[in-house]
Amino acid sequence: MSKPAANIFLPIAFALCCLFAISVALFYPGYASDASILGMLVFLEIVLAAIWNYEERFFLLLVLVFFFAGAGAPPPGFWSAGRWFVLGAGTLAGVAHFLRDHRYRLGGFHLVAFFCLIAAVASCSASLYERDALFKVLSFSLLFFYAASGMRAAVLRRERQFFSGLLLFCELLTYLAAICYFALHYGLFGNPNSLGAVMGVLVVPMMLWGVFATEGTSAQKRLVVVLVLSVLLLATSHARAGILAAIVSCSVLCIALRRYQALVLLACTGLLAAVAVVFVASPATTDQPQSLTSAFIYKGHPESGLLGSRRSAWEETVSSVHEHPWFGTGFGTSATESGVSESGGYFESASRDTREHGNSYLAILEWVGLLGVCPFAALISMVIVNVGKSLKQIRKSGTTFSPLIPIVGVVIAGLVNAGFEDWLFAMGYYLCVVFWGLAFVLVDYVSLAERGHDLRYGLAVAASASSVPL
Repeated sequence: MSKPAANIFLPIAFALCCLFAISVALFYPGYASDASILGMLVFLEIVLAAIWNYEERFFLLLVLVFFFAGAGAPPPGFWSAGRWFVLGAGTLAGVAHFLRDHRYRLGGFHLVAFFCLIAAVASCSASLYERDALFKVLSFSLLFFYAASGMRAAVLRRERQFFSGLLLFCELLTYLAAICYFALHYGLFGNPNSLGAVMGVLVVPMMLWGVFATEGTSAQKRLVVVLVLSVLLLATSHARAGILAAIVSCSVLCIALRRYQALVLLACTGLLAAVAVVFVASPATTDQPQSLTSAFIYKGHPESGLLGSRRSAWEETVSSVHEHPWFGTGFGTSATESGVSESGGYFESASRDTREHGNSYLAILEWVGLLGVCPFAALISMVIVNVGKSLKQIRKSGTTFSPLIPIVGVVIAGLVNAGFEDWLFAMGYYLCVVFWGLAFVLVDYVSLAERGHDLRYGLAVAASASSVPL
């Protein structure tokens, strides 16, 4: 909004809000004293304030609302419904921003993503829970439209601010998780696999990049401590998928940047963290001490094999694909034995139509079938190709100040972790929002790099120790 328009609009908006508040207090005093209504009004004001300063504030609000919903923060059910309202409002604002700003273009990646939406809609006709599937397709569409519009407005040409903010968010999240798990013994993320996914996919790669980017500054020592703390939290989760994702992502980044010494130090840190978790934090109660292999590879059940905890879920998914090969069981829903008499919720998944798959790629294959999975496979393939192109650019430039590094770190970890967890197409999960947002932004950076643009912070700012975040 231009300054003259803002000078006219703001007083008018303020006067109308005051008039509305006075009218409610005079004619509907019951509403003014209802705590739930007042809470919703405050929440609406926060959303409007975030939309007003859309590029700087909205993504943070979106991630926080999804995080509160996933963590089960009080009041019960409020955040589960509120996240979709925030995502919908952000999508509308993002599309309006996209239509107004002619710098953004749509390409083949976005066309394939649109075909994914069509395949998801088509699969709903084959679902036993058609209404639930349609609601999940709606949330899936909102996320993709937001990633193609609003996410680009938040990141492109704002790299310094965005990634500094995301790095700070990961740092504060690590402190909070450490307090909850080590001091209060409270499971902030619920399932230990969720703790492993958040640390392995998002926090550890971001902290590693933060350590590289702040080299030679006073902030580096603090971020090294946070990185060690996040590795310790990752080891505490015993989540093999999260650990593997962090190992692959950090190894690839260190090799691309030729930081071999850092890779060795990080590997030693991970090993020490694993030893501390097994032999100090949770010593074995039996006469036979627990080994690292038993704790992290077999998770205390060597008789079931390396993938024993996943095998039954994978076999059930493959069996479902054989029963519904072409159009699947409907996007986000599975053909369970519970029947169709129950009514699911509007804002969160119902247990009657969902089950664990142990693999995001098998999950989408079951949901949309062999015909519908083609655009999804193409989309994932394009993400992998973009990662490969980005790694070539990172290795060629050798700079740690490129926004490609944190994006590629998170995307690689997400792709690996999704091979053992279900979240990649679970639109209600906060990690899904971050992953697809960065995957869509990566398309623009790959295009800019191929055209010879300098990607070091803002595409025009020279990288220096004084210009790094924090």
